[in-house]
Amino acid sequence: MSLIEALLLGIIQGLTEFLPISSSAHVQIAQELMGLSELSKPQLTAFIATIQIGSELAVVVYFFRTIIEILKAFFTEGLRPFSKQSSQSKLGWLIIIGTLPIVALGLLFQDFIENQLRQLWVIALMLIGFGILLGIADRYAPKRKTIEELNFKSGLVFGFGQALALIPGVSRSGGSITVGLMLGFTREAAARYSFLLAIPAVLAAGGYQFLKSYQDLPQDLLWATVAATVVSFAVGYSVIAWLLKYLAKGSFMPFVIWRVGVGTLLLTGLGLGLI
Repeated sequence: MSLIEALLLGIIQGLTEFLPISSSAHVQIAQELMGLSELSKPQLTAFIATIQIGSELAVVVYFFRTIIEILKAFFTEGLRPFSKQSSQSKLGWLIIIGTLPIVALGLLFQDFIENQLRQLWVIALMLIGFGILLGIADRYAPKRKTIEELNFKSGLVFGFGQALALIPGVSRSGGSITVGLMLGFTREAAARYSFLLAIPAVLAAGGYQFLKSYQDLPQDLLWATVAATVVSFAVGYSVIAWLLKYLAKGSFMPFVIWRVGVGTLLLTGLGLGLI
């Protein structure tokens, strides 16, 4: 992998991690088109895990003040009855609860996900199918609830939405945001909670994959990985800032169109043997 290829993948990761269009799908499509066959599976795993950490650190930095407030409130009030806790302390519990589904299902089906589901035709179908679901939810859901109205039930359902991203092509943010819209939350509230909810799962999974496979990165690829991670962080931070501002007035329809378009092109390419 050249430095240019690494930087391009870093840009794609940063651009797509927080938009509901599936970063894993776009990164896998890009690496297939680039023909990165010279990399072993452990090397590619280490590279992707590292650039994912870079984009997720963008969330930590962007929401740093909010995260500190949540942690302070959680460790101060977390053992009180839930109804008597502040909204920040409740949000801490809801992030924990919402993380449980993806952890449990990820561990239970890890081998099947890694070896059976990572197929381009699966990605194409999920891009189209969940793109249509996002469009329906965005068009017809009431979208009135704020993030302060989250409770244990909705937090857990959000978590199952996030866990759908274990299927390549669904999108972590896309799955949880779609569920959030269906539950009646505003676009901005669904996106904000989705971003916060992803922090433990992505950092834990990315860190585990990195520690397990970083030794496979040769020196030249290691420096390319570092550069791509920095780019992924910078691009990801910009996307978060833009998206939350955009969702104050805009809809998810452009992302629905993109998902269905990319999925259709991918299916066409696979059917014609071009990919």
